[in-house]
Amino acid sequence: MPMTEEQASRSSGALDPSSADDGSESRSERRKPKAIEKLEERRERHLRRSRPYRVAVVIVGFVVVLGGIVTSGPVPGPGFLLLIVGLGLLALEFRWAARLLERAAEYGDRAQERAGQASTTQKVLAGVAAALAVAAFVVAAILWDIPLLPV
Repeated sequence: MPMTEEQASRSSGALDPSSADDGSESRSERRKPKAIEKLEERRERHLRRSRPYRVAVVIVGFVVVLGGIVTSGPVPGPGFLLLIVGLGLLALEFRWAARLLERAAEYGDRAQERAGQASTTQKVLAGVAAALAVAAFVVAAILWDIPLLPV
């Protein structure tokens, strides 16, 4: 018995637009962060540059990413920012780096939205927790004689 067009589209995995009423958006339908849009414009300009310049950007990008990995250490800090900058440089040349950077930007946007939706109590508790963490580090450094500055 031949399949109807509707049965064929269901069996092939195609979704009927009327059945997707749950409000979910695919990755391609989401709004891109402004930073990613700017990166795409810069990428177009970058691809017109000379080969030695492009190779230098790739080398610097890898060095910055490696520096970010080394400095990320056990606590978040400047290493994370170095990773983002390095990925930004590599994204000018490589699509995989652009995809990673886009995922990081989306994650940052979601975190910013969640932080904005947090209640005053949650914000105060987060500040107190951060202050306690810093105090615990200072106490540990004093008790265990951990040098705070490399001398």
